Amino acid sequence: MAKLKLGLIAEDKPVKVTVELPASLHRDLIAYADILGREAGQPPADPIRLIVPMLERFIATDREFAKARRTISSPKTES
Repeated sequence: MAKLKLGLIAEDKPVKVTVELPASLHRDLIAYADILGREAGQPPADPIRLIVPMLERFIATDREFAKARRTISSPKTES
């Protein structure tokens, strides 16, 4: 059994965004959805629904992004 980085996809109110994907990336999403479905004992999910959790996972695990975000959002102290 593969150790995939994504788990079940949560339902949430979406914001509509239109994106063009390279065909090779779309094929990878289809394959990923198939593997994820097999591991969960479910039919494959719509591969487009994988994009949000993948982006969320990427952002959540990007340490440099987190560091930069803290720097930007932390109030500057006056001297």
